[in-house]
Amino acid sequence: MKKVFIGKVTSDRMNKTRRVEIPRLVKHPKYNKYIKRRTICYVHDENNDSRLGDTVEIRESRPMSRLKHWELVRVVSRSKAEKLEITEKT
Repeated sequence: MKKVFIGKVTSDRMNKTRRVEIPRLVKHPKYNKYIKRRTICYVHDENNDSRLGDTVEIRESRPMSRLKHWELVRVVSRSKAEKLEITEKT
């Protein structure tokens, strides 16, 4: 079973590679308050489908480079910024 996570694309500058942040809450051991933490994953996006701000589903895969160990499964939802660009162009 490969791990599957949902995160947000924070960088789409590289060709076929996306930087995805996965937010999580961790309970502080002493103060018992929840702290926001994030995990950063570099994801292989073969067709350059995802854009900056999109919510995507990623799956663990074989190592493709020094940092890239994840692959894009699907784009869960598009960002609102992209929708604005499309309507302005037409």
